[in-house]
Amino acid sequence: MVPDKQAEEAIVSRNINESDEEINNNKSKFSFKSFLWHGGSVYDAWFSCASNQVAQVLLTLPYSFSQMGIVSGVIFQIFYGILGSWTAYLISALYVEYRTRKEKDNVSFKNHIIQWFEVLDGLLGSYWKAIGLAFNCTFLLFGSVIQLIACASNIYYINDRLDKRTWTYIFGACCATTVFIPSYHNYRIWSFLGLGMTTYTAWYMTIASFVHGQVEGVTHSAPTKAVLYFTGATNILYTFGGHAVTVEIMHAMWKPRKFKSIYFLATLYVFTLTIPSATAVYWAFGDQLLTHANAFSLLPHSRFRDTAVILMLTHQFITFGFACTPLYFVWEKVIGVHNTTSIFTRALARLPVVIPIWFLAIIFPFFGPINSAVGALLVSFTVYIIPALAHMLTYRTASARENAAEKLPFFVRSWTGMYIVNIFVVLWVFIVGFGFGGWASMTNFIKQVASFGLFAKCYQCKPEPEKH
Repeated sequence: MVPDKQAEEAIVSRNINESDEEINNNKSKFSFKSFLWHGGSVYDAWFSCASNQVAQVLLTLPYSFSQMGIVSGVIFQIFYGILGSWTAYLISALYVEYRTRKEKDNVSFKNHIIQWFEVLDGLLGSYWKAIGLAFNCTFLLFGSVIQLIACASNIYYINDRLDKRTWTYIFGACCATTVFIPSYHNYRIWSFLGLGMTTYTAWYMTIASFVHGQVEGVTHSAPTKAVLYFTGATNILYTFGGHAVTVEIMHAMWKPRKFKSIYFLATLYVFTLTIPSATAVYWAFGDQLLTHANAFSLLPHSRFRDTAVILMLTHQFITFGFACTPLYFVWEKVIGVHNTTSIFTRALARLPVVIPIWFLAIIFPFFGPINSAVGALLVSFTVYIIPALAHMLTYRTASARENAAEKLPFFVRSWTGMYIVNIFVVLWVFIVGFGFGGWASMTNFIKQVASFGLFAKCYQCKPEPEKH
């Protein structure tokens, strides 16, 4: 019986570490189309993770520093970066566990893309599936909303002849074209270009701030108020909580088991972009950032700034697709078209997903504050608390721990250590991220609604000249 069991495990391991036949054919038969379109390597996954982390939030981190101060801002970035990498590892371990169990039962995933809620369902049951589906979909919905808001906010600093609400209408139509991108296999070139775009923008922000120098009478008073401090902290929580799409990225890999450390390596690169740029902009403009959530609004107009704006617009289109794609998959499964091979059929079926995103971006156009609210209320559970709880419950029995598909990481020597780390993550994020962060971010969000109103035509725009 032992040889049979070993043979079975070998087959399952091979299934997880190898691509489907169709993907292998695309990999082996090189063509220009496959080079640009069919991505599934560890490098593709790294680019996807890094590109997905540093979208429009790059422009709001100086705003967070003006609320928290430089020291707290840097410490929280490193802390939440490590925490986010840990829970991404937990999600990857649970994915491998789920897929291993299913493939032992001869379940094929050739035409099916595994998602996080399905992992929870397979490992913990329908109750957890419902929780995972609700939080993940709501987070991705508002993540997509934030990208539309960011597009309108950014283009306004190049062309202010149209208000931000009108620009939101325009970019909503542009972003709707992401319905034609089938899956994360097909984001290879976009992920590569997206990371290049944010790299340029981050270093432009850093260099432009130092070249500009400090504004006259600059002050750096943060931190001054608890509500501002925890609002800034939850924006950083949101920054490193981009792995609501981790399972989909893993499933697009030829060898998903190699994902383990990819998110952490991507985070290390992201640190080289976020910490210098946020520090430099806050050093140059100080407390002015408290009323300018978008760093572009303070940086001097130049062709370099316009280039950065255009690149960020393009990247936000890519990130919109990243956030929306899991929603597309869920909707396809609901209406029964997920297994079709027709791109046009799937694209047509996906369009209803874009409409509520478009509408919500018009209602809540608050660039900056909405990031913190989403971070506290949704990211805290979706990205940190639920994965840690799910991991502890999946391996709560001795037999589950003994037969775990993924062994313990080299730096944690026992399951007791795993539980200690996971309990810390749950308690910290629930108390500090959801508790204090939720109170602070919602207080700030409600203040913006009271000041500007829902359906604000042009949030934080320059005042119109008085008519005489």
